[in-house]
Amino acid sequence: MEQEKHQRRIRYSGTHPKRYQEKYKEHNPEKYAADVAHVIQRGATPAGMHISIMVDEILDFLQIQPGQVGLDATLGYGGHTRRMLEKLEGQGHIYGLDVDPIESEKTKKRLADLGFGEDILSVRLQNFADIDQVVKDTGRKLDFVLADLGVSSMQIDNPERGFTYKVEGPLDLRMNPQKGISAAERLKELNYDELVGMLIENSDEPYAEQIAEVVMTRTESGHFIETTTQMKQAIEEALAFLPKKEQKEAVKKACARTFQALRIDINSEFEVLYAFLEKLPDVLAPGGRVAILTFHSGEDRLVKKSFKHFAREGLYSEIAQDVIRPSAAECVRNSRSKCTKMRWAIRSEL
Repeated sequence: MEQEKHQRRIRYSGTHPKRYQEKYKEHNPEKYAADVAHVIQRGATPAGMHISIMVDEILDFLQIQPGQVGLDATLGYGGHTRRMLEKLEGQGHIYGLDVDPIESEKTKKRLADLGFGEDILSVRLQNFADIDQVVKDTGRKLDFVLADLGVSSMQIDNPERGFTYKVEGPLDLRMNPQKGISAAERLKELNYDELVGMLIENSDEPYAEQIAEVVMTRTESGHFIETTTQMKQAIEEALAFLPKKEQKEAVKKACARTFQALRIDINSEFEVLYAFLEKLPDVLAPGGRVAILTFHSGEDRLVKKSFKHFAREGLYSEIAQDVIRPSAAECVRNSRSKCTKMRWAIRSEL
C-alpha cells in the first residue's frame, strides 16, 4: 500500500495565526482543547466551529423526555442536537436536516464519534421546507422541533464560502455550494429596481439606491463584482458622500445588510421559512413543542405572524407572547448571539 505523503502544517508569520487556513489548532478542538477553550473564553468563536446559542433556554422549553422523536431542522455544527440527544438517554430518535453537504458530513461523524449513531440520529441532506417528508417517511409525528435560522460560524469563517465581507473570497453565499447560482452570478441577472427591492425587502437597507447604482454601473461596464472585497469596495464607493467620520461604521453596517440580503435571496430563505411554518402544525404530535431562533427582523416577523395565525385557528394551544433573548453573560461569551430572538409554540391536544 502506498504510504501517504506527510504534509507539514501551514506556517504563518508572527505569534498568532490570522488566516482561516492557518488556525490548525482551532480546526482540531479534540486535540487542542485548551487552546480552543482559550479562544472561547476571549468571547471569540474558534475557526471551523460553531457555538450554539440559548441552549439552556431551548432545553428548558422543549422538555425532552426519553423515547420521544424530534427534529433539528438546521443541524449545522450539531451543538443543539448533541444536547437534545443527551436528554433522550439512548431512547427515542432525532432527525437532523441540513442543505450543506460539506458541514453535515463533518457533523454526522463528530456526533457518531461521541456515541450518537444511526440508531438514535438520522442526518438528512434535506431542506427544512420539506419537514413533512420526515413524518411521511417515518409514520410518526414529532414531539419537539428546533429551528436555528442563523448561518453557522463554520460557513461565515471560511473565506471560500463568501459569507463575510471581512476577508477576501468568492462572492458565493450559497448554503449548498453544489446547487444554484452564486451571489456574484445573481448580481449579473438583476436590474437596478430589482436590486433596490431586494436590499430593502431582505435587510431594510437605507442606502439601497446608492449601492444599487454603483453595482449597476460596474456591471454595465463589464467590471463584474466577483469577490467579497469587490462588493465591499462598491459599498464604500456608494457611501462616499457621507461625512468622513461616519463612513467607516456606515460601510460596516451596509456591508452586513447587503451580504444578508444577497444570502436570503439566493437561498430563497423567506420562501423556505414560510413553507416550514405552514407545515409545522401538521408534523407536530399533540402537545408537541417547537422553538425557533431568528436573527433579523424579517425572519422574526414571519415566525410571529405564523404562530399568531395558527393560535387563532386553534392549532397552537400556547405561543410566546414576547421574544426570549440570550442572557447578558451569553452575549459577552458569544458576541454572535446578541441579535438572537427565540419564539416558541405548543401544538394543541386536539
